[in-house]
Amino acid sequence: MAKIKLTKSELKRQKEEEKRFTRYLPMLQLKKQQLQVEILKIHRGIDSLALQIDDLRSQIVVWVDVFAQDVELMRILKIKEIKTEVGNIAGIDIPVFLEVEFDVTEYDFLTMPLWVDKGIEVCKKEIELKAQIAIYHKQAQMLKNELRVTTQRVNLFEKVKIPQARENIRVINIYTGEIQKAGVVRGKIAKAKIAKQNM
Repeated sequence: MAKIKLTKSELKRQKEEEKRFTRYLPMLQLKKQQLQVEILKIHRGIDSLALQIDDLRSQIVVWVDVFAQDVELMRILKIKEIKTEVGNIAGIDIPVFLEVEFDVTEYDFLTMPLWVDKGIEVCKKEIELKAQIAIYHKQAQMLKNELRVTTQRVNLFEKVKIPQARENIRVINIYTGEIQKAGVVRGKIAKAKIAKQNM
C-alpha cells in the first residue's frame, strides 16, 4: 500500500475518492449484468438459428438424390454482400445483421433440372442463417471482451479501491484524533503549569 499523508487535506481527498468509487460501482455492476444477459440472448439466438438450419436440412432430405445431379449451384448463386448496421448494447457498438445480397446468374430453365429453383432458394436461406450466426458470434466475442474488462473494474473497485480508501480514512482519522488529543493534553498541562505559577 502506498504511503499516504496524514493530513486533513488527504483525508478530504480520500473521502472524495471513496464516495466516487462507491457511486460508480453500481453502474459498473449494472453494466456487467446487462452484458451477461445480452451474451445469454445471443447464445440463445445462435441455438435458434442452428435449429432452423437443421430443420431446413431435414426438409430437403427428400431432394438429396436430385441434388446429386451435376449442377453447380455455386456458379449460379454468388454472395454479393452481407449487409449489417451498427447497434449498441451497454455502450458498445456491435454489428447487427440486416440481409445477404445475392447475385443470381441467369440460367436456361429448359436445360436445368426442375429442382434448381428450390435448390437456390434453400441455399440462400442456409447462407443467410449462417451469416446471422457469424454476426452473432462476432457480437458475443465483442461483448465477452467488454464483460471481462467490466468484471476487472468491478473487482478492482470492490476489492481494492474502496477498501483501500476506507482504510486510509480510518488511519488518517486515528492519527488526527491522536494529534487532537495530544494537543488537548498539552493545553491542559500548560494551563495547569500557568495556574501553578500564578499561585
